[in-house]
Amino acid sequence: MSSTIQSIESILVDIPTIRPHKLSMTTMGVQSMVIVRMKDSDGLEGLGEATTIGGLAYGPESPESVKLTIDTYFKPQLIGQSADQINTLRVMLNRSTRGNNLAKSAIETALLDLQGKRLNRPVSDLLGGAVQQHLPVLWTLASGDTAKDIKEALDLIETRRHCAFKLKIGSRALMDDIRHVAAIKEALGEAASVRVDVNQAWDESTAAKGMAELQAAGVDLVEQPTPMKDHAALVRLSERFHIPILADEAVADAKDMYNLAAAGFSGAVALKIAKAGGPVRALEQAAVAQAAGIGLYGGTLLEGTIGTAASLHAWSTLETLHWGTEMFGPLLMKDDIVVKPLNFHDNGVDLPTGPGLGIEIDEDKLALYRRKD
Repeated sequence: MSSTIQSIESILVDIPTIRPHKLSMTTMGVQSMVIVRMKDSDGLEGLGEATTIGGLAYGPESPESVKLTIDTYFKPQLIGQSADQINTLRVMLNRSTRGNNLAKSAIETALLDLQGKRLNRPVSDLLGGAVQQHLPVLWTLASGDTAKDIKEALDLIETRRHCAFKLKIGSRALMDDIRHVAAIKEALGEAASVRVDVNQAWDESTAAKGMAELQAAGVDLVEQPTPMKDHAALVRLSERFHIPILADEAVADAKDMYNLAAAGFSGAVALKIAKAGGPVRALEQAAVAQAAGIGLYGGTLLEGTIGTAASLHAWSTLETLHWGTEMFGPLLMKDDIVVKPLNFHDNGVDLPTGPGLGIEIDEDKLALYRRKD
C-alpha cells in the first residue's frame, strides 16, 4: 500500500546575507526562500525549496507568488494523491498550470526527499546514482570593489575554500567593468579561474567589444552577455570568439537547449533545477547538452541548504561537469535553518549522505527566520 500526501506547508523564510550581493539588476541584502514541508500518511516528511534572486528583479516568480501558487493551486490537487507517483503528479501539475517552474521544482524536490526517506536511499540513487561524492564549487565576487574582491579571493584561495571565481558585471560602463575584471585576474594569476556573469546587461555590439577585452585579459568564461531571448546573438558571439559563453537565462529546459544547440551555439550551459522545474527536468536538459557537445555547469539561484542539496544530488549523477558548480548559496547567508550544514572544503562541497536529501530542519532557526504575517 503506497502512502498518500497528507499535508503541504509552504513557509517564507528571510535570512540576511554576509555582505551586499551586487548583480546587474539588483543588490541583495537578504535572501528570501520558500520552504516546502510535505507529510505523508506514514508520518514521513519531504523537504523542498524555491528561491529566486531579488524578489521579481530576476524573473517572473517571486517568493510570495511561489507560496501563493503552492497554497492555492498545487496543494488542493496533491492532497490525497499517492506520494510515490512523482511522474504522474508532475504531468498533472504541468497540465493544470503553465510555467511556475520554481514552485514545481520545490514540489518535485519534496516528493523526491519523501521517496528517498521511505526507501532509505539518497535522492541521488533515485536519479540513477552518484558518480561524484565531492563537487567543485566556485565563489562569486560581487562587492563591486576591486581591492575588496581581490582580498576576498586571495583569502579563499589560501584556505582552499574556492579556486574559481565569478564576477558579476554589467551595471557599470563597459570599460569600468573590464578594468575591474582585468585587475582581479592579474592579481590572482594562474592560481584561479576567473569568469564573468553579465546577467543579460549588454547588447550584441557591446558584448563583442567586451568579450574581445575579456579574452585578452585571460578570463575563462562569459555568462549570458546578451538578453535571454536573443538566441541569435549568443550563436554569433560563440562563433566569433574562442572564449566560451555560458548560456543561463536563455536556456530553461531541454527544448530551449535543443533549439540553441541546433542554431549552432557552442559553449556551455548553466543547469538549474529551479529554471527547469525540478531535478529530473534539469537532468533531461543536461542529456541534450551532452549530446550536442555543450559543456555542463551546475548553476544556482542562490538557494539555501535544502535547494542546494537537491541540486547537488542531481549534479552528482553527471559524469562530467566541465565548469564545476556554483552551489555556494548557503555560504552567502549569515545563518541556516538546518541541523547540519553542508561540508564545504577543498574547493568544493561533499554530497550529503543519508536518506532523501540528507537534510534535517532546525525548528528553532526556522521559527526565528520565518516571515511573520
